[in-house]
Amino acid sequence: MKEYKSHYSVMYRECLGFLAADSSSNRVYADMTFGAGGHTSMLASSSETAHVYSTDQDPDALENGKNILKEKNLDKRVTLLNMNFESFPSWVAKNNPELRFDGILMDLGVSSHHFDSFERGFSFREDAPLDMRMNYSDDSIPTAANLLNEMDEEDLANLIYKYGEERLSRRIAANIVEKRTQKRIETTKELEDICFHAYPKHQRHKGVHPATRTFQALRIAVNRELDVLESTIEKLFSILKPGGRLAIISFHSLEDRIVKHKFKEIFQNDKNIAKILTKRPLVPTEEELEENKRSRSAKLRVIEHL
Repeated sequence: MKEYKSHYSVMYRECLGFLAADSSSNRVYADMTFGAGGHTSMLASSSETAHVYSTDQDPDALENGKNILKEKNLDKRVTLLNMNFESFPSWVAKNNPELRFDGILMDLGVSSHHFDSFERGFSFREDAPLDMRMNYSDDSIPTAANLLNEMDEEDLANLIYKYGEERLSRRIAANIVEKRTQKRIETTKELEDICFHAYPKHQRHKGVHPATRTFQALRIAVNRELDVLESTIEKLFSILKPGGRLAIISFHSLEDRIVKHKFKEIFQNDKNIAKILTKRPLVPTEEELEENKRSRSAKLRVIEHL
């Protein structure tokens, strides 16, 4: 078990304001991405009688989460669940069908722990196996290396374009296929080098690194991030109490687009039960950006169950 590194709780002031401004007794919350426990701890501490159901599929987060909650004397106020958040509505229906929530939070960002734990393969700052599975204990999930070495060129190019919004996706995919005929692509540095040399020389050192969008695309694909998000939002909304709120923090345009459209769809399906509280997404304050540069791409949207 790897020690879970510290993680800044993005837009925690805004989340607290939307979800836990009312500190009346017996409020129930859910945090769909426990991570390092920052948002869960914030919600659990909002009142002495608050209780939080928190999910995570990362073995490191779960193991360290137990220790974090004990240290903060919050272990009695938090139910920590080993699952991807897509399973949470079904878990509620099976285990406590009457349970409804005052607030549900989804922070869709990849934790600093994942980028800084180089052996997980999320970052190309150090050489490591191309894994990228959030739940690395589940061998049924294909790794990034599996996708790179087994997909055909057209599917690979489409994946990189769709999930990475990479305009040179076809050139990168062609280079990947060419390289893997020589040897299987196994490490982050091998993929970084392929992406880097797929870019024209005059573009390699401008803007974001040439490998950034391809790495994002593979991470999203490995963990089915967008599919899971799209299929879960409406289900989470349905388990809110009247007056309950669903708050979602996204970090790139693909996620934000899904959240925006799903909120609009929920509202248009029945305007009597839904109210979108953020006509435009909220973004971090200058103060937060000074504290945590990784917050810069965050967008918060909130919908209320009337």
